[in-house]
Amino acid sequence: MKYFKLFILVLFCSFVLVPEANAQVKIKDIVDIEGVRGNDLVGYGLVIGLDGSGDSIRQSPYTEEALSNLLERLGVNIQGSDFRPNNVAAVLVTASLPAFARKGSRIDVNISSIGDAKNLSGGTLVMTPLNAADGNVYAVAQGSVLISGFKAEGDAASITEGVPTSGTIPNGARVEQEIKFDFNAMRSVRLALRSPDFTTALRIENIINQESGVHIAEMLDAGTVELNLASGSKSTAHQLAAIENYQLNPAQKARVVIDQRSGTIVLGTNVKISSVAIAKGNLSIKIAEAPIAVQPNPFAPGQSIILPRTSVEVNDGKPGNITLIESNITLPDLVAGLNALGVSPREMIDILKTMKTAGALHAELVLQ
Repeated sequence: MKYFKLFILVLFCSFVLVPEANAQVKIKDIVDIEGVRGNDLVGYGLVIGLDGSGDSIRQSPYTEEALSNLLERLGVNIQGSDFRPNNVAAVLVTASLPAFARKGSRIDVNISSIGDAKNLSGGTLVMTPLNAADGNVYAVAQGSVLISGFKAEGDAASITEGVPTSGTIPNGARVEQEIKFDFNAMRSVRLALRSPDFTTALRIENIINQESGVHIAEMLDAGTVELNLASGSKSTAHQLAAIENYQLNPAQKARVVIDQRSGTIVLGTNVKISSVAIAKGNLSIKIAEAPIAVQPNPFAPGQSIILPRTSVEVNDGKPGNITLIESNITLPDLVAGLNALGVSPREMIDILKTMKTAGALHAELVLQ
């Protein structure tokens, strides 16, 4: 068994500001407009045409009831008949109604089985109304279900790839009712930052006021910039169309993200460390048991016993490498310094954790 020992020495030093990377992005890529959002829709429907992989009526009686109601609305009376189909599955249909969606436009829908159906492959969703939280119908879904998984089975074995009991219908729903929203009537609009940051919010305020020539933007907090568009000669939509394309350099936090399960490490460009000396050594301990059986002489009184024999071998291995990493280095220097130790990604995770504990890593450490 091997144990890796890390020794970190933190040396005090002064900081040097390093210029940020010149990565300009558009405002619309880092903010959301308050009030402009989608609405979730949900509906209960039936998928028909399955190859014997639908719900069993005994286990899912609601499927039979829904199918009976559907056929009765179509003028088919099945009351009193022995109706036990196995090619129908009850499903929940979900979708998101985008902002400014108009009548006749189409949206994607997701299909998920709620019964004991085995597979939805090859099925067709029957016309299903989709309701919003207010109970009103805003779209109607129908079409062939596409799934990304499959299931194959025999008498003694089976294999399942993906999830064959859920799928999608691209452009499977048609919008039947619009959500009333007069966007141009809004003369005060708030921009909500997806990653709140005071520096980024201030830069958004400055670039908008600079490009527009008037003071219309004001930072309220780290996540909100308010726009006063009442003084503009153009409509709110026209003004926002110009504002969302202004470009700026968003501020980035110094952050190290570690996925411990896969051994993945992502380091931001602003990560800095103080001067540290890192040593990595190996220690191996080998324990072997070789018991000896001892028996009494023939015809002599006594009994057989087991004498333990244990050998312990300790090996410190070769002397560990010691690497000195200078102060206030950036991402390329940090990676080069750690690679000089010849460490694996998982060993590097332990080094970064210990550096953070020692106070040498000046960045937010995010463990997943």
